[in-house]
Amino acid sequence: MTLFDSPAFEGHEGVHAFFDEKTGLKSIIAVHSTARGPAAGGCRMWPYPTTEDALTDALKLSRAMSYKNAMADLELGGGKSVIIGDSRSQKSPALFEAFGRAVEAVGGRYWTAEDVGVSPADLTHARKHTRYVAGLEGHAAASGDPSPVTAEGVFRGVRLCVRRALNRDLDGVTVAIQGVGHVGAYLAEKLHAAGAKLVIADVNREAVDRIAAATGAEVVAPSAIFDVPADVFAPCALGGAINLETLARLQVRVIAGGANNQLADAEAGRAVFERGILYAPDYVINGGGIINVAGEIRALEAGEAFDAAWVDAKLDRLALTLEEVLEQALRERRPTHEVANEIARARIAGASGQRVAA
Repeated sequence: MTLFDSPAFEGHEGVHAFFDEKTGLKSIIAVHSTARGPAAGGCRMWPYPTTEDALTDALKLSRAMSYKNAMADLELGGGKSVIIGDSRSQKSPALFEAFGRAVEAVGGRYWTAEDVGVSPADLTHARKHTRYVAGLEGHAAASGDPSPVTAEGVFRGVRLCVRRALNRDLDGVTVAIQGVGHVGAYLAEKLHAAGAKLVIADVNREAVDRIAAATGAEVVAPSAIFDVPADVFAPCALGGAINLETLARLQVRVIAGGANNQLADAEAGRAVFERGILYAPDYVINGGGIINVAGEIRALEAGEAFDAAWVDAKLDRLALTLEEVLEQALRERRPTHEVANEIARARIAGASGQRVAA
């Protein structure tokens, strides 16, 4: 299958591959759309089994960022970058400097930030060679790590879904969290503070033990998290967690989490709907982090200080957008992800039309 025939391609404006022999950098930067503004999305470092796996992930994540930024009402398009490698053993300052040169080569059409396997500290090295890096610290426009803001948006979304599906608050609700990395850890703390009972799983035993000690969460093996009797399943790890096999094991009323591309495919999304499970479309509920990054980009471009109040207002609007998606899906008796996709595509198409007219 060629790049243009890939189901994940879906009209990408550009796909860029970069290799640096000296540092070992192998990176793909995918730009799905710049209709609403420059593409923005994080950089993920992962030991992909094949280059094709890396490309597919970059394309899916890039497209999701277009939808996410549109649903968050940001003047940004969608893009994503991946670095092929093990973040635990193959990171180096030189590697991220080479990545910074790759971002610069895209010519301002893509802004990067942290994602799985990449930290703001890593990106300070990339920043030496390009201005198109956000989510850093140490300057007036800095927004810092976007993970806490992502978690805040997800927390609000979980609370909304629980109210709609269970007609109750979070106190006493059982939430099964898959993945307690950056976002999952912050989400666990917020849910614990709201009185929720937690069951958690992660391949990182140290992270699991730390969160369990802080929240009293029950710990299960990563493979067992789908079998936990719970009210809410919160995927906060890698994509594709919800497929026909895992869905058959879930015993929940709500799926709402921080991971990107939670549905393995459209068939899984339809099956979630047919089972009567309320699903919060991932790129709507987890848009807090990119809102935070957008606040930094906005401040950098204007030469101003970071405006936390602007971010808070966008988070409030994001929660209303999620509620509008859920309400429309209920009214039309359709899967929530289909409704969200239509709204996002319409927003992007509308921006494209305005750009052509101008």
